[in-house]
Amino acid sequence: MLSRIKSGITGLKAKLTRTHNAIMGSVEAALTGSSREEILGALEEALITSDVGVKTASEIVDGLRAVMAGRDEEKLKGCLKSAIYNILKQVERPLEIGVNQKPFVLMALGVNGVGKTTTIGKLAARYSSSGKSVMLAAGDTFRSAAIEQLELWGGRVGCPVIKQAHGGDPGAVVFDAIRAARARGTDVLILDTAGRLHTKSNLMAELKKIKRVIDREMPGAPHENLLVLDASTGQNALNQARMFNEAIGVTGIALTKLDGTAKGGIIIAIANELKIPIRFIGVGETADDLKDFNAGEFVDALI
Repeated sequence: MLSRIKSGITGLKAKLTRTHNAIMGSVEAALTGSSREEILGALEEALITSDVGVKTASEIVDGLRAVMAGRDEEKLKGCLKSAIYNILKQVERPLEIGVNQKPFVLMALGVNGVGKTTTIGKLAARYSSSGKSVMLAAGDTFRSAAIEQLELWGGRVGCPVIKQAHGGDPGAVVFDAIRAARARGTDVLILDTAGRLHTKSNLMAELKKIKRVIDREMPGAPHENLLVLDASTGQNALNQARMFNEAIGVTGIALTKLDGTAKGGIIIAIANELKIPIRFIGVGETADDLKDFNAGEFVDALI
């Protein structure tokens, strides 16, 4: 068991190499300072440039200042690791599919290009392989490519995809999907949604409309509003999270593309400032690369 855990951490560390190098390289550079304040000041700047954010970086360094007496490198690394873990542990809550919620309705949110449809496909593969019946709904009717991509995943996984023609009414797709899922006794229904113009009120109004349709057809649903964010966009991901949360109410986050960025520190800012559960992290292209978020494993790989 212990060897498997170590192997998992090692594998995750390889995926997080760019962020690990960005943070730890900056930590090593900071330790060249001649005084405690110089070291902590350089460390704060390093955390900010790794997209931990000004607010969160300042809070972390203030905490270190209270316990750091000198230039003890190992103590500094240990305290930094503990500070980050304490932030991330608060949002470590894996998504649980309620046994009394059938279908369990998951509405996927996110702007175009963050990996939303791919994340939906990976979730479908995960739940199908665990023995659950899954249905997908192509609610992003504004992009024909999104419908086609969802159908491709449905074909791979072997789950039905409810859709309408390109340009159709997303609310109608959702209505049909809920009716179909209930009639077939489906365990999990995953709804794709549009991701254009996240800075404009019309998209948010459309998403609110879809949410009302869901609640009308199945009171209490959706059971999860999962926001998909691209880690490589740094602070923009945090801004998107705020916007979607204010408009729709985000219940969980999937942070994708952590394997290809040095900006993975954004996960710390999101956790500290929004306190929204981080359900999944994406660290590669395969279905197995969408992992349940584990704060301890993540910090061990990061520091």
